[in-house]
Parts: sequence; structure tokens; C-alpha cells
Amino acid sequence: MNKIVCVVLCILSVFGLSACGGNISEVKTQRVESELYSQDDINSAVDIIEKEFRSNWKGCTLTEIRYAGDETTKKHQDWSDRNNADEVIVLLSSFDVDSSGGDGSLDPNSTYDDWKWILVRSNGGKWKYVAHGYF
Repeated sequence: MNKIVCVVLCILSVFGLSACGGNISEVKTQRVESELYSQDDINSAVDIIEKEFRSNWKGCTLTEIRYAGDETTKKHQDWSDRNNADEVIVLLSSFDVDSSGGDGSLDPNSTYDDWKWILVRSNGGKWKYVAHGYF
């Protein structure tokens, strides 16, 4: 009996968690060459943003995400200094917002293109997501 209750609770938890965030089921990625970062470095940053989007961007559908390129990343180096890190990476994305306006701060029924995601790290460690938006 306890096993059945445990299984049912686990299933309900999975459904509950999957319904609370953004949709990343059809996101496209674009490969951008980099002299600063390996493809694994870029992929690990993308993974962090996909998890963030899935968890916290209710009413939004991520349609594309890509590395912004070395020049854009160099222009945002100050983010690493602000966050006591030595590296920064900038990703660009496109996403659609449904009629709810996401969390209320986005325009309902709209598309956001070239939305920036800023991540930092130190000594080649794990990326940390620190900011997003148009800047």
C-alpha cells in the first residue's frame, strides 16, 4: 500500500513540475564557431538556460537559442567582473509569449528575438546564470 501511495505521489509531482514552466520541446539550436569556448562549453551554458526557461518561463515557448559569438561576449566582459568571475558567455534566443504575458512582464501574444542570456564562471567551472533581457 505504501509503495502505491509513493508511486502516485511521484507521478503527481512530475506532472506538477512539468506544467509550471516554459516550453522547450521544439527549441532549435544553431552552431556558432568560437575561439573562446569549446562546443561543450557552449552546450553546457545552453543546458542551464533551457532548465531556467523550463522552470520559470510559464506561458512562453523557447524556439531558438545560440551562442552570441565571441565579439558580443567580449563586449559583455564587465558581467564577469560584477559577479566575481573570470569568464562570461552570452547566448541569444527567440521565444513566443502566449496570451498570459508570461509572468505579466512580457507582451502577450508576442515574439522576442535576440533576447540575451548572460552566464559567468570562474576557472572553467560550471556556468552560473546571472541576467537576461535586452541590453
